[in-house]
Amino acid sequence: MNPYGSLCDDFGVYVYVNTKMELCNKRETVLHFFDSLQKTFPQMTDFEHRETGEFVLEEDREQGNYRWVSLETKRFCSGYVNPPGLEAADAHHERVLEVAPFHLDFSPLDCEALDVLFAFDFTYSGNHDEVVAEALGLNTTLESLIQMPGTRVINYEPALMLSLDEPCRLQCRLNVETRTNAFQIRTGQFPEAPISVYFTIRQYWGRQGSRTFGDSYKNQRKTCQELVDNHIIPAVIQPLAQTIANKQ
Repeated sequence: MNPYGSLCDDFGVYVYVNTKMELCNKRETVLHFFDSLQKTFPQMTDFEHRETGEFVLEEDREQGNYRWVSLETKRFCSGYVNPPGLEAADAHHERVLEVAPFHLDFSPLDCEALDVLFAFDFTYSGNHDEVVAEALGLNTTLESLIQMPGTRVINYEPALMLSLDEPCRLQCRLNVETRTNAFQIRTGQFPEAPISVYFTIRQYWGRQGSRTFGDSYKNQRKTCQELVDNHIIPAVIQPLAQTIANKQ
């Protein structure tokens, strides 16, 4: 069961493998890579080569929960949006990490960093930055700024990075992304758009020894869930969800 589905409108588990060198983008290599994934996940049928050069294979987004995999110049990525459970997301990501080195001619020597990310989206029609500032608050020394007559918050996207080990090779990052602009605030016309909360565990790959990508993913995903459950849910997700609910 997805433990986060009731806390937000959409929840996703993503993996990003960042490389030092450019990945092979030859037709045969790309198709073999995605064909191997489609054999495991036959519902991934939508293939696209975007103008940016990115290759994407994904399931039908209209069904609400879907897997996707993308191949960029210097990274490959996988995601599962609204998975039925974290185990389903694990199976998807571990399969991608298993087959990618073989099909993309990719070696751990070429890996810059592996990211495991939890994403929480809250659909809201209104001033995103104002909601985030109200839900999460500002440093007490800055509260007087937003209390000045006639002021409106037009950008507030808090971010925090922490090292989780002595050599700073394992890190976590919290960042909030809003999608409100000054034009919307001036006109009072706010389309429905997501406020996103991202929590990432990044492992820089040098000096990993014999550890596999799959083993690193399991460790990072476990760490991510522990920190999210103990800190991000009570300090960020729940206050944001409650503030949005109070305004609707």
